[in-house]
Amino acid sequence: MKQLSGNRVVTIPNLISFARALGIPLFIVLGLSGHHDGWAVFVLTVGGISDYLDGKLARILNQYSRLGELLDPAVDRLYILATLLVLTSRELLPIWIVVLLIARDVILGIYTLALNRKKFPPMTVTFIGKAATFNLLYAFPFLLLGAFDNWLGTIGYIIGWSFGIWGIALYLFTGLQYARTAQAQLRQIA
Repeated sequence: MKQLSGNRVVTIPNLISFARALGIPLFIVLGLSGHHDGWAVFVLTVGGISDYLDGKLARILNQYSRLGELLDPAVDRLYILATLLVLTSRELLPIWIVVLLIARDVILGIYTLALNRKKFPPMTVTFIGKAATFNLLYAFPFLLLGAFDNWLGTIGYIIGWSFGIWGIALYLFTGLQYARTAQAQLRQIA
């Protein structure tokens, strides 16, 4: 059973999330340079693995915290935003996809603020929502790998778009689900 560990800040999962957040500016610098794609792919991969690891350790060690509930998805969103920035600037991802994904997060951010203002708890992340984020975070290193002009780039491009299409579709689908849920909650008090 999931129980919050109070207001604990220093937990192993939170430390992993903080470390993962430090990788975001490093990834941006490496990814935008265009000369360190291998390292940029490595940073993205470590970020994705550590995202899985912090959640797994929170469950195994029963180290749930309110900070972790907020920090983990915030770092996910920042990684997604940073990766969209890099992939778009490198012309590896069409701008219309970026606009859709960012619009989804902006709309849900507005709903989150409205729910908070009315004293509702934050929206609960669903399994499909986690799958959407996983697919995107899994696709991004492969899409960047697709910039390589060799067989590895070709394989990366194919795998990246395979996960990317699913991730984008699930991300938008769950965005609609979360928005409907938030709207229903807000109507309860209207």
